[in-house]
Amino acid sequence: MIIYGLSGKSGTGKSYNAIELCVRMQIEAIVDDGLFIDQGTIIAGVSAKKQKSKMRAIKTAIFEDEEQAAEVRSAIERCAPKSILVLGTSDRMVDIIAGRLGLPPVTEYIHIEDITTEAQRSKAIDARARGGMHVIPAPTIQVRKQFSGYFLDPKRSFRKTRAELGDQAGEKTVVRPKYSYFGKFEISEKVINDITSHIVSETPGAAQLLMSSSTADSDNNMYIRAVVTVEWGRRVLSVARQLQKSLVEAVTAMTGLNILGVEIEVRGFK
Repeated sequence: MIIYGLSGKSGTGKSYNAIELCVRMQIEAIVDDGLFIDQGTIIAGVSAKKQKSKMRAIKTAIFEDEEQAAEVRSAIERCAPKSILVLGTSDRMVDIIAGRLGLPPVTEYIHIEDITTEAQRSKAIDARARGGMHVIPAPTIQVRKQFSGYFLDPKRSFRKTRAELGDQAGEKTVVRPKYSYFGKFEISEKVINDITSHIVSETPGAAQLLMSSSTADSDNNMYIRAVVTVEWGRRVLSVARQLQKSLVEAVTAMTGLNILGVEIEVRGFK
């Protein structure tokens, strides 16, 4: 297994440029901010960008928690990539991460200054300073599981990544961690119920919303339940499936929540 290190100061664009670097050097996997990403898929770990404070984020990024480190070590052994790119703010941090994960010594250190221009780094630093924006080198569909309730912005690279690493390998996700927020917002259950009511009223064949409810797990992933009536003569299964699809799309787009399930109960005809 060959280990590469990509180092640079915080906010200079390491995560943003990691995928292109992996394609160019044919590196199979990435370890970045507490996550092990193999072929564009988040396999194991917890994102440091999910933490509520910068100190906890740093501890997560260097795998200080033994349970987290053991999970990632096991995943690396199971996937057995031939090469891994480890990201850190310095060469020493890269060494610490590699050591915690039981990886071989780093073969080559690459610095962010070697693969980006000063203008590109300045732009990245400005985005971090002004908007608290952070990049995760994985598709939004992968990231959403850990970042339910955040407004995620997918950024796709169309250079060589799709052809060489698969359809989703070129996609990055922009997130705004809790520790970078200037304020705080919460999404009440009434908002979910109002969206559900609107979707029912707009869905062909759905007659009336009788009741709706929503629950969230510890990671803010959402389950929705709606009790409806259907217009007489309509195919119940088709209407229910359309309601499920429309509710997932609408709630995800309007709230950023990750929807784990939508239960539609048809209680009668109208």
